[in-house]
Amino acid sequence: MSGIDKIKNAAEEALGKAKEAVGGATDNEKLQAEGQKDQASANTKQAGENIKDVFK
Repeated sequence: MSGIDKIKNAAEEALGKAKEAVGGATDNEKLQAEGQKDQASANTKQAGENIKDVFK
């Protein structure tokens, strides 16, 4: 299941980057902040997955 979670986290990070870019291009601060939040969430989850891998 770890592999699937890593893929989901990468997809969430990519979506966050896209939201941030669209928000920046359209001067939509709310969308830009939401994209940054999505990226931070994905990075936190990915760090957890990496820790799990270390202890395997």
